[in-house]
Amino acid sequence: MKKNIVLIGMPGVGKSTVGVILAKLMGYKFVDTDLIIQEQEKKLLKEIIAEQGIDGFIETENRILSHLDIKEAVIATGGSVVYGSDAMKKLSKNSIVVYLKLDYNKLKYRLGNIKNRGVVIRDGQSLSGLYKERVPLYEKYADVTIDENGCNVEKTVSKLLAEVNGLL
Repeated sequence: MKKNIVLIGMPGVGKSTVGVILAKLMGYKFVDTDLIIQEQEKKLLKEIIAEQGIDGFIETENRILSHLDIKEAVIATGGSVVYGSDAMKKLSKNSIVVYLKLDYNKLKYRLGNIKNRGVVIRDGQSLSGLYKERVPLYEKYADVTIDENGCNVEKTVSKLLAEVNGLL
């Protein structure tokens, strides 16, 4: 059985963009977990966060994704997925987890105003603080790390394909 490719990383690293192209090249399905959460909850992510708070959203994300049953797919996750150990356990099973890594300064430039992006960030927490908190979690769960610094989308996809082809 072919494995899924699960993309993790900070918001703005291109998980969805890279994921769609990768899925096309591999003949896989493309799945965006944020859309699955919205579909199941029948609410936008920002509405779930507003109603349940960040911890409630993380619990919802963990619950929904820990029951995900998808095969032969490229799965783009939300940046906060690594807070849910059940979800990560499920996503890691029969999958290659790929961390799309980008330096903080490049990420900050790409993201612009994080309030408009729906980034799961606590009141008073800086983007820098969030980055420092999440990077060790991404590294913990990653089977493969793709350094995107100096790469456009095509170069990232090429590097990713080269890394995962031997693992499928």
